Amino acid sequence: MATVQKISLASSRDIPFNKLVLSQSNVRHIKAGVSIEELAEDIARRGLLQGLSVRAVTGASGAETGIYEIPAGGRRYRALELLVKQKRLARTAPVPCIVREGGIPEEDSLAENIQRAPLHPLDQFRAFLALKEKGQSEEDIAAAFFVSVGVVKQRLKLASVSPKLLDVYADDGMTLDQLMAFTVSGDHKRQEQVFERLKSSYDKQPYAIRRMLTEGAARVADKRAQFIGVDAYETAGGTILRDLFQGDDGGWLQDVALLDRLVAEKLEREAETVRAEGWKWIEVAIDFAYGHTFGLRQLRGEPLPLTAEEITARDALQAEYDRLSEECDSLEELTEAIDERLAGLETALVAFEDRPLAFAPEEVAKSGAFVSIAQDGSLRIERGYVRSEDELPAELELAETEQVMAVDAGVEDVVTLDVDEPTPEPEEEDGLTPISDRLMSELTAHRTLGLRQALGDQPNTAFLAALHALALKVFYHYGSDSCLELDLKSVTFGSQAPGLNDSAAAGAIRTRHGGWAKRLPKDSAELWDALQSWDGGSRSELFAHVVSLSINAVHEPWNRRPRALVHADRLARTVDLDMAAMGWMPTVNNFLGRITKARILQAVSEAKGPRAADRIAHLKTGDMAAEAETLLANTGWLPEPLRTDRPQIMSEPAQTIGAPAIEPAVEETAGDDGETAVAEDDSLAESGRTDETAGSIAAE
Repeated sequence: MATVQKISLASSRDIPFNKLVLSQSNVRHIKAGVSIEELAEDIARRGLLQGLSVRAVTGASGAETGIYEIPAGGRRYRALELLVKQKRLARTAPVPCIVREGGIPEEDSLAENIQRAPLHPLDQFRAFLALKEKGQSEEDIAAAFFVSVGVVKQRLKLASVSPKLLDVYADDGMTLDQLMAFTVSGDHKRQEQVFERLKSSYDKQPYAIRRMLTEGAARVADKRAQFIGVDAYETAGGTILRDLFQGDDGGWLQDVALLDRLVAEKLEREAETVRAEGWKWIEVAIDFAYGHTFGLRQLRGEPLPLTAEEITARDALQAEYDRLSEECDSLEELTEAIDERLAGLETALVAFEDRPLAFAPEEVAKSGAFVSIAQDGSLRIERGYVRSEDELPAELELAETEQVMAVDAGVEDVVTLDVDEPTPEPEEEDGLTPISDRLMSELTAHRTLGLRQALGDQPNTAFLAALHALALKVFYHYGSDSCLELDLKSVTFGSQAPGLNDSAAAGAIRTRHGGWAKRLPKDSAELWDALQSWDGGSRSELFAHVVSLSINAVHEPWNRRPRALVHADRLARTVDLDMAAMGWMPTVNNFLGRITKARILQAVSEAKGPRAADRIAHLKTGDMAAEAETLLANTGWLPEPLRTDRPQIMSEPAQTIGAPAIEPAVEETAGDDGETAVAEDDSLAESGRTDETAGSIAAE
């Protein structure tokens, strides 16, 4: 039986630092990983965890000189050298060294760097968790390992995933990107349920995992969440899902039932405040359909006057604004501070102009208000709308008007007629008698023809008369105040599109309509004189607004109007309509989730190219629609019914589907020395710096 030859290990001893020099045999020439400065701080904090590999330097005769060169451990030597220069380490301080004899120095250096096994990412995550459990704060851990607090949070989040899933990851059963996606939810049971679903799914990409984990949740950007505030939701016991590895716009509110209850309660509280103002009726909803005020007459309130304190504050703000504006005239470029201050002053001054409206008590008693939530999450209150059933009957209104006109004309003996009784015929007298109804009709028929002929020769007056008649319909809902029998109908959108009332176009129309309403007189009898006093430009702009409200280009299966829709196309070309520029984008709710897979792929192919479409062709319809929404965002692509001239849109090829926005979760560093007073800390510091497999976690 052969005798096994025993090996002998190189001796270890402490050598004074000033007896050590760098060797030219070190194979590491490219800087990588932790910097010398960081390594020096690490050594100062916890000492040298790994000794240097050295060889004795001999003279010409072969005798040792007492100097030792370092073929392996050059970075550690430079870190010690820096500490000596900083006078934090004595030049003669003993340094633990392994003295090598025989062999090739370059082989020592190469073996030390190659034979080091990188730390598995999961071991690093768990080591960070162990440090946290032993009392170190996230800030302490970040400072100890020279990473950001955000990186520490990410690694701790990865370590908190279900142990079952961590075991799968350790056995290479899932990728690091997939594990990162599971951190969106902290519910281990939910994580495991989604993992079981993935086993039978063709699509195991990280975005699919995130989508499954957030099914049924509401984004923090949802106007309901903005309305009640995220703090109120969390105080009520609601939980928020967060994604530390990708932008999540604040996360997802998981308890939608709780969210809706909180919204309903707050809306009702706000409605009670409005109801206390004395309105006849109040309607409350998260959303109202577009055109919900059509057919209702809107009251014209008077802006509340400014108080003495408000006038003083406004004047002070205006004076500061004027002073800053004058100073800025001499500056070539505004500083950021001045620019922000000017913007703040402008906002404050505009608030003084946009005053709350006051209504007469008798008007409030017969009208109502709508209470809802605006797109940005603010409270939207629309006051002063009168329903048709609450309007004064036309006969009574006419009698009241005639009575007022008689008083204005100086007639003292005015008899108020009972509308239920017929008007008595005047008795025959020897003097003048009223003209008969038949004769009056014949005479006014001649006058009507005369008016038509005369008005036809005066385009400007005809334009004014048409504008007057249409404005009466839109702003006063009175058609009897004009002798022109023009009508204007506004489509009420019986088939409401999702988000129509909160769209950019709807908001712009509301703002424009409100601006005109403020400029027009409250009394319809004063409208003609007001329009007559305006310049041509103002009349044209109001005319455009009024006429625009009559457009009906809605396709309705029960109301075929091919010629009207052809005209809508012509009108779109004439006004150069661009629905993408107006803010419309294809989403799962408004388009992609309601068409076939073939149409989804066609849309992606047109917008991002055939390769992008091929990359999502294997997905199921729901997942394909969600991924297409991301791909089509901000590309300007529109479905055919929304296009003007139906151009073919093509942009840059899409990036790889499912690639994470942030690199994987363990930073690539060169393995060398580490730090900490805890055993796990030492282990992590020594072996956790080299990890080329896992990549790197990006800083916050």
